[in-house]
Amino acid sequence: MKAITTYGPALVVLAAVGAVLVAAPTVIRNSNEAETLTNVRAAAQRLEQTDVLALINQAQRDIATLVEPSVVHVSTETTAQRRRFSESYASSGSGWIWDEDGHIVTNAHVVDGADRIQIQLHDGEVRSATLVGLDLHTDIAVLVVSTGRLHPSRRGDSDAIRQGDQVFAFGSPFDFRFSMSRGIVSGLGRSAGLADIDYENFIQTDAAINPGNSGGPLTDIRGQVIGMNTAIATGRGNSVGQGQFAGIGLAIPIAMIDSVVSQIIEMGEVKKGYLGVSVASITLLRSGGRIDNASLRAIAKDFKGEGAAVSFVSEGSPAAKAGLLVGDVIVALDGKKITEDGQIPAIISSKRPGTTVQFSIVRPNAATNALDELQLTATLAELDPALRASPALLAALRRAGFESLVTSNAASAARLEATHHPGVLIEDLREGSDVDRVLDEGDAIIGVMGQPIQTIDELYARVQRSANPRGVLPPEIPLTCQLADGRTIQIMVRLY
Repeated sequence: MKAITTYGPALVVLAAVGAVLVAAPTVIRNSNEAETLTNVRAAAQRLEQTDVLALINQAQRDIATLVEPSVVHVSTETTAQRRRFSESYASSGSGWIWDEDGHIVTNAHVVDGADRIQIQLHDGEVRSATLVGLDLHTDIAVLVVSTGRLHPSRRGDSDAIRQGDQVFAFGSPFDFRFSMSRGIVSGLGRSAGLADIDYENFIQTDAAINPGNSGGPLTDIRGQVIGMNTAIATGRGNSVGQGQFAGIGLAIPIAMIDSVVSQIIEMGEVKKGYLGVSVASITLLRSGGRIDNASLRAIAKDFKGEGAAVSFVSEGSPAAKAGLLVGDVIVALDGKKITEDGQIPAIISSKRPGTTVQFSIVRPNAATNALDELQLTATLAELDPALRASPALLAALRRAGFESLVTSNAASAARLEATHHPGVLIEDLREGSDVDRVLDEGDAIIGVMGQPIQTIDELYARVQRSANPRGVLPPEIPLTCQLADGRTIQIMVRLY
């Protein structure tokens, strides 16, 4: 009896604890379930009572409805000549309708070298397209198709967009035609160091962009085109190109596109603005190293902001006439903030000769040891294509016998009493040279390296792109030439 008396209360306690341990999870689960049901009912009620997401859905549907009819799928066929046979291959990209006259805008790399181009409209109709012209330096091309039943895009203002703005990318990623993705503007004025694009002032977006999106439009929340999808940061090192989506898509701003496209349509060539400066990265100046110029040293030491430092001013140039000096820091151009040195040539080249531009600059003041803020205005001249060509290329062409070449247009053809057609007219040949034996002044170069050309700028660009990674040109290049009597011949021109 004593043992029972001693352990009885303990057994009762243990039994009670066991009951609690068994019952507690059930009680807790029931309580959690009740709370979940209460929250679910409240959430459902709130969603029923608000139209915020429904309005967002409808707005995005409206953007798709508005933009899709202006988007096209671009298909190309290209023939590559091998040693003993030719091989054809197909590729595709995207584009968008520029106007009711049938002009289509896309990336130059989408159609460059294509023997056959077709576009597919949003309703499935396929039309043959002809290349009107392209600008290799900006990766912009213009096609033309037959008119009728076309829905031109609505164009916006890329200068008005800001980081954080919502944007929408259209195109044919991985051949999923007429797709749409959404994101935000991640950054502005980006330079990615692309080998085949000389002027970079990209809009960065996290809207999904993949191979096949190239050439498609990037629109704002009003469905207005503010850029053209062009490249992707792939995440493989610092590579940028046609890899898969990694959250960084790059688009050419409409401000640059408008200038290039309108000139290709109007004149068949692109004339770019010329300022006459070289600029340096502020980050590079601050990195140490020897700086000979006192003003640049002052900027490296005292300037704490962002911008592009003027490192050279060409004598007699628009920059010199405007009063720009070595050591000035350009912090804004036409009111647009400058964060990278690559923005200056990109923005200037997107403007036509004769355009007036305004600079906000910071200038070191040696007398006060301070930094002065100034406003300067410059009127742009026309950029000579030879300034973009390497000295080695220009020297090689002269050695071959080409003393003077010029883009073929109505004026140059009339001056040389030649027939005007797209290409490069020969103004002057060195007497007795190899090319002088087969060509005459007034003949035209209409193709380089198997690719048609329309301007002297394109001739320079195509030959330079045939150089090896060290920049050494090939010993000889093939040219397609049209003679005054109408015959077309192929010649090999030795550069060395």
